[in-house]
Amino acid sequence: MTDTTDFYFKNFAEWRQALTERCKINLTPEYARSRITALQDPQDKSTQEFKSLYGEAYLQQVIQWFEQAERGQ
Repeated sequence: MTDTTDFYFKNFAEWRQALTERCKINLTPEYARSRITALQDPQDKSTQEFKSLYGEAYLQQVIQWFEQAERGQ
């Protein structure tokens, strides 16, 4: 059985690189804000799936990374 923690990003730089370089996402403040809004919505299906797969703590970490991106860090 594979440990799902192997799939977690360990820090902001690693996470940002994956989004911008591997996924080719333009990580603008507007995009970050839209993701924060969705990830904070417990009724959002993708948020429910994310939380089910990775847990509440990692969900909160990803929200924090989107908040950093929104601030342009």
